[in-house]
Amino acid sequence: MNSVEQYLRAYDDQLRTDAETPSAVSVTRLGPVRLVTFAGGRGFITYRDLGDADAGEIAELVANGLEHFRADPAITRVEWKTRGHDRAPGLHEALIANGFVAGEPESIMIGPLEALCEDVPVPAGVTVRRVTTEPEVRAMSAMVDEAFGDSVDTRIADALLARLGRGDGMELWVAEADGVMVCGGRLEPVPGTDFVGIWGGATLEAHRGRGIYRALTAARARSALDQGKRFVHSDSTEDSRPILERSGLVKVSTTTPYTVLLDAAG
Repeated sequence: MNSVEQYLRAYDDQLRTDAETPSAVSVTRLGPVRLVTFAGGRGFITYRDLGDADAGEIAELVANGLEHFRADPAITRVEWKTRGHDRAPGLHEALIANGFVAGEPESIMIGPLEALCEDVPVPAGVTVRRVTTEPEVRAMSAMVDEAFGDSVDTRIADALLARLGRGDGMELWVAEADGVMVCGGRLEPVPGTDFVGIWGGATLEAHRGRGIYRALTAARARSALDQGKRFVHSDSTEDSRPILERSGLVKVSTTTPYTVLLDAAG
């Protein structure tokens, strides 16, 4: 497996299943789509493909999927995950018509885990390690929110702690500079596949450009190799995509999140 086409086929076949959402609280099927409820009031809509659905049928899926989450008063935010290589006539228009807002496109990156580990020194004064205790997880989650420019959302930390309690395989990693957390991210082995996901990676602005994110990524990759995994996938922002490309990953497609806030949508 070394071509974009082969990686993309493996991505669609192995990852666009229930393996995509191991931390789901519940999953409901609506035709070809999966309506996923996560802890913290978050709804998520995804699918392997939409088959031969036309624009009218896709518009109906969007409306019915959103109505499913509106019926749950605990859900405050819903994301519809799109992929650039899908056949989905009228999907963008249907999402916008239902109040969804498109986020920034991200690159779907795939490659061999070994490539992430080669010639990656840990910068001077930096320590990379796993975190498992509640104070550490909450500190990491708050730091990542800050790095992304978001307000601190304690519900995210609650969800991470719940997952650690379930032991679903997720690992949380941080990099510390002089004892202070400055970078963090998750490692998510995908059961029954050759893949792991590298997610949520973010570095505080003042510490970017030093190789800290790459060192954190290498540590996660080594952990995945120890578990017998072969390939890594990641949805990457334009900040992290060049780093992963230099490490041997390739861009196979794009993904764009469309999000609606239910309390704002009425």
